[in-house]
Amino acid sequence: MPGKTTEVTALPALLAPFDLTGVTVTADALHTTREQARYLVEEKNAHFVLVVKRNQPRLHAALRALPWKGCTTVRYDREQGHGRRETRSVRVLTVTGLGLDFPHVTQAVKIHRYRTDAKSGKTTRQTVHAITDTASHQASPQRLGQLARGHWGIESLHHVRDTTFAEDASKVRTGHGPANMATLRNLAVNTLRDAGYGSIAAGLRQASYVPFTHPLDPIGLA
Repeated sequence: MPGKTTEVTALPALLAPFDLTGVTVTADALHTTREQARYLVEEKNAHFVLVVKRNQPRLHAALRALPWKGCTTVRYDREQGHGRRETRSVRVLTVTGLGLDFPHVTQAVKIHRYRTDAKSGKTTRQTVHAITDTASHQASPQRLGQLARGHWGIESLHHVRDTTFAEDASKVRTGHGPANMATLRNLAVNTLRDAGYGSIAAGLRQASYVPFTHPLDPIGLA
């Protein structure tokens, strides 16, 4: 990013050309700032679902202290795939009037994720808190869970592109170059996954063994 621009300060400029009226914008904890929330709601007429972590210590502590045990608005989802079983619970509390020091917040979200590895039987647990300006009649626990999961999916794909293809270190930064390269990396990742590779790095190594034919096999162009 040019000059002293950071990912946080670049967000308004990135979103400026788009009409986001009625759109719900999801963002990770880096963007959970009062300025970003005001910008989205007051200037873009959008909604937000923002993850809250320890970089906002007072807000994070306030969310953890909410009466979650008495929460009756809960959504459970279970699924199995990619060598693991996962259970997710999404709890939502209306927090209007509870004094959370953050603009436009209407609901708080608490997401539990339990993942069990099918081979080892090892279970990992993760708890994520989030806030949103949407009211209960606008966004149910199911809807908020879907939004959060969609955001994690995007983050996961970027993580794969960065760790496998060193995307963040790429020198391609002008014109349509970054978008074109991201498209090609996504094509490589999705093609290898469709071909049954659990590890993208392993799939790339396998493809490199016969560089003039094997890389094209998964898309039927060999």
